[in-house]
Amino acid sequence: MAKVVVMDHPLIQHKIGVIRNIETGTKDFRQTISEIAMLITYEATRNLPLSEVEIETPICKTTVKALKGKKMAIIPILRAGLGMVDGVLAMIPAARVGHIGLYRDPETHEPVEYYCKIPADCEEREVFVLDPMLATGGSSAAAIQMLKDRGCKKIHFMCIIAAPEGVKRMQDEHPDVDIYIGALDEKLNEHAYIVPGLGDAGDRIFGTK
Repeated sequence: MAKVVVMDHPLIQHKIGVIRNIETGTKDFRQTISEIAMLITYEATRNLPLSEVEIETPICKTTVKALKGKKMAIIPILRAGLGMVDGVLAMIPAARVGHIGLYRDPETHEPVEYYCKIPADCEEREVFVLDPMLATGGSSAAAIQMLKDRGCKKIHFMCIIAAPEGVKRMQDEHPDVDIYIGALDEKLNEHAYIVPGLGDAGDRIFGTK
């Protein structure tokens, strides 16, 4: 079973308090989402493989550590996942960026793919799927399955707020995927919103509500 890591860093917890607040406006919400994503990236990349590389400093030759193999790929789930991209790229500027688009079928309530564009060599990269909210887990689990179907093997999932129901579904369907969570909330309500949550992340990031 892969690991589930819930962040306990004071900076992350403080910033999550900011985005929960209904009084936080679009500009500050968007900026803080990006900052939280950057901080979660620090923890989520802790175990990336390293190799030794010989370089020359202004003084002498020496051996240093460098990320091994292909660099990361980050795959936001449209549209709210876009809010996390800049924060991750601030930490890993060389990462490739793909996109996955899903919508919920109004009758079956299951996620349906409408867009998928990922780097051609994603199967060789450490892939980080981004979505601020892990609620029912339907969209996230579907996105990860799409990546597996396209050959991706080393997949991680990053979110800012999660409900236990979504974590369980991810573990049931993708027990090989590590999950990094800013805060694990209480439950889902009858409308499948996370409680206490922060409302609709996409609307608050893009000012569409």
